[in-house]
Amino acid sequence: MTKKITILGSTGSIGTQALDVCKASGFTVYALAANKSEQLLESQTRAFHPRKVCIADPTHYESFKTRVADLPVQVLTGLEGLCELAADTEADIVLNSVIGMIGLRPTLAAIEAGNTLALANKETLVTGGELVMGLAKEKDVRIFPVDSEHSAIFQCLEGYRHCHLNKILLTASGGPFFGMTREQLGDITPERALKHPNWSMGAKITIDSATLMNKGLEVIEAVHLFGVRPDQIEVVVHRESVVHSLVEFDDYSVIGQLGVPDMKIPIQYALTYPERTACPTGRLSLADYGKLTFARPDPDTFICLKAALAAITKGGLYPTLVNSANELLVQLFLERKVTFLQIGDLVNEVLTLRDDRPVTLANILSAEQEAREFVLSKV
Repeated sequence: MTKKITILGSTGSIGTQALDVCKASGFTVYALAANKSEQLLESQTRAFHPRKVCIADPTHYESFKTRVADLPVQVLTGLEGLCELAADTEADIVLNSVIGMIGLRPTLAAIEAGNTLALANKETLVTGGELVMGLAKEKDVRIFPVDSEHSAIFQCLEGYRHCHLNKILLTASGGPFFGMTREQLGDITPERALKHPNWSMGAKITIDSATLMNKGLEVIEAVHLFGVRPDQIEVVVHRESVVHSLVEFDDYSVIGQLGVPDMKIPIQYALTYPERTACPTGRLSLADYGKLTFARPDPDTFICLKAALAAITKGGLYPTLVNSANELLVQLFLERKVTFLQIGDLVNEVLTLRDDRPVTLANILSAEQEAREFVLSKV
């Protein structure tokens, strides 16, 4: 199977693993994009020979262009460059693994152009789910989820489209601080929060996992991806990260997807769908694990989860408010300008802002700015 792949966010955790999958599967890398990691993007460009490359941060454009001047590659920059790559119909599939709300416009550009989309940028659906899914339906564009949980749900539903989905069981590792009290979380440092027990991920998503904000954002994603109500999603803590999520049908039968905790599996399934091929990862041995455990989350301690659930229940622009506040707060926490507990406190407090405007791109960007200003006024 030969496919041409565009990868937005190629130097991040998902992007680098996607390139491993491309190499193992024999896919052609058509285009790459990164924010400002010049050295890694250069090495990827030399290794995979893309036709186009985007260095999104314009301050790195000239120096990066000099780095690859000997290569037959077109170099783009800025948000416009990201959108141009996303909309280029030469690629068979666009993988959007950009971190943050900057990923929304390239997602819309890809769909507008009719490109098949593998989506790892959760902010796209959290903030613009109504826009994205509506446009995808209008353009008849397939969106393949790359998050391990949403990929699991997608896989569980394959072959059961005729059945009525009763409930989604969205699994969570619980992060490094599962079982701790709010008092015990008072002195958490960035170093401790970045030590995830099961997954190797980027800094932002690792902190989100520690606060359980990541699971709240995934609930919002699932509402849009699978057309369910928030009360049809149950978050279940599963410390081993072997069962990646499950679905329950009307007869109470439950179907789950299992695998080793390695993102290459959902990345590859999104890129190879509907085929399955050998994956460059380990096999699952249930005997080696011995037992699998499940528990309820504690939203009264990990209040980011509570904020995300409240936001999707309110709907509209409220998910944008909590996502944008959290995005800035994680950055401030990593810079040691706010405490671990302040992340949850201020994410919940941003919900006091009233915003009943319709979900449009302009209003999403406006709500993002308002949330950031609110956080800065409190810090």
